[in-house]
Amino acid sequence: MQYWVYILASGPRDTLYIGVTNDLLRRVWEHREGLTDGFTRRYAIKHLVWFEEHAEIAEAISREKRVKRWPRQWRYELVAKDNPQ
Repeated sequence: MQYWVYILASGPRDTLYIGVTNDLLRRVWEHREGLTDGFTRRYAIKHLVWFEEHAEIAEAISREKRVKRWPRQWRYELVAKDNPQ
């Protein structure tokens, strides 16, 4: 099984959302179509800007929690490293 930690953004250097899923394409589609209530819908967070694959769900959840605790600047640097645009 594959698990993904991902970051969505509403725009460049704007609001970020960090999540974990076992189906990245479906989950991004749900966010883009506004099918998920809550934070991403309220702030129009729809652009996939970073993702990372994990083999174990525990690894993915642990990574998601660590990244969520990072300072905002570190998250932007993580995205910019792989996705400078």
